[in-house]
Amino acid sequence: MKSGKEYNRSEGRFLIVQRVSYSLLAIILFVYGLIAVRNFLWPIAFGFLLSYLFYPVVNWLEKHKIPRILANFIAIVTGLGILISLGLLAYSKISPIVGDFPGLAEAGLRNLADFISGISEHFGFDKEETRNLIKEQAANLLASGGQYVQDIFNATTSTIVSFGLLPVYIFLFLYYRTKFAYFLMMIFGRKHRQEVITILREISRVFARYMAGVLAVVFILCIINSSGLMIIGLRYPIAFGIISALFNFIPYFGTLLGGAVPLLFALIGENDPSLAFRVVILFIIIQFIENNILTPNIVGGNVRVNPFFIITGLVAASIVWGIPGMLLIVPFLAITRIVLSHIDSMKPYDFLLGDQGTAKHAISIENIKKRLKLYRKKK
Repeated sequence: MKSGKEYNRSEGRFLIVQRVSYSLLAIILFVYGLIAVRNFLWPIAFGFLLSYLFYPVVNWLEKHKIPRILANFIAIVTGLGILISLGLLAYSKISPIVGDFPGLAEAGLRNLADFISGISEHFGFDKEETRNLIKEQAANLLASGGQYVQDIFNATTSTIVSFGLLPVYIFLFLYYRTKFAYFLMMIFGRKHRQEVITILREISRVFARYMAGVLAVVFILCIINSSGLMIIGLRYPIAFGIISALFNFIPYFGTLLGGAVPLLFALIGENDPSLAFRVVILFIIIQFIENNILTPNIVGGNVRVNPFFIITGLVAASIVWGIPGMLLIVPFLAITRIVLSHIDSMKPYDFLLGDQGTAKHAISIENIKKRLKLYRKKK
C-alpha cells in the first residue's frame, strides 16, 4: 500500500498534468476559433486599431464643442478622403505596369524559359524540349486561369466587403469608447479604477504615435525607393517604389518582401543580372536606413517589444490570419506588454516580452558612436 506522502505526491502530479492538459486544450480551441472566424474578427481588430489613429482628431473636435457623432463623422470622412486620394495617386503611378502587364508577362516567361532550359542543358536535358515543356505548362496554366480568376474575384469581393465595414467599426469604437472604458472599470472594480484609466491612456498614446509613425515611414520610403530605383535605371521606378514601400507595414520582413518585387522584375522581366545586383545593394542600404534611422526616430520606442517575439508572432499570425494577422500582431503585442507592465505578478513576463536588457547589444547609431569613441581612446 502507498503511504500518505506517496499518495499526496501522485495526486499532486495528477493535478499538474490535468491543469497542463486543460491549458493546452484551451489554447488549441482558442487558436482554432481564431482561424474559424478570422474573416469576421480581423475587420473588427483593424477597426479597433484605426480608431486610435482617429481618436486625437475626434477628441480635439469634441473639446471645441462639436458633438461626438459629428466629430466622428468629420474625422472618418476626412481620413477616407485622404486615403482615397493617396490610393488614386498611387494607382496613377502603378497603372503603367498594369497596361504593359501582358507584354511583361510574355517577356518574363520567355526569359524564364531560356534561363531554366540553359541550366537543364548542363544536366544532360535537351534545351529545346525543356523550353517547349515550360511553354506547354504555361499554356495550361493560362487555359485554366478562369477558375483562378474566379477564386481571386471571390476573395477580393469578400475583402472589399470586410474593408467596407471598417468605417462602421471605427465609428462605433469611437462613439462607444467611454462606455467600453466604464465597462472595464466595472469589471476590475473601484480598487483598480485608476490603474485601468492609466492603461487605457497609455494604449491610446502609444497606438496613435505608432500608427502615425508607420504611415510616415511608408510615405518616406515611397520617395526613397522610387528615387533609388530611378538612379540605378530600373523601369517603372515610381510604381515599384510605391509597391515595395507598402510592404513596410509588415515589420522586419517588409523591406525584404518589398525588395523582392523589383528584384524579380530585374531578373525575369529585364533579364539583367547586373541590374538585379544593383537592386540588391539598393535595398540593403534602404534596410539599414529604415531600421536604424527612420523607424527609431519616427516610430520611436513606442512598441518596445522584443524582436524575437515580433518575428515569431509574425510567423504565427501569418499561419492563423494570413496578411491581416501580420499587420495586426505587432500592435496587439504592444497592448499585451502595456497590460503586463501594470500588473505586479506579470512584470517578469513584461520584461521577457519587452526590449529591456539588450540595449547595449543593439546595432544602433548611438552604440556605433560609443564603440568608435572607445576605439579612438584605446589608440
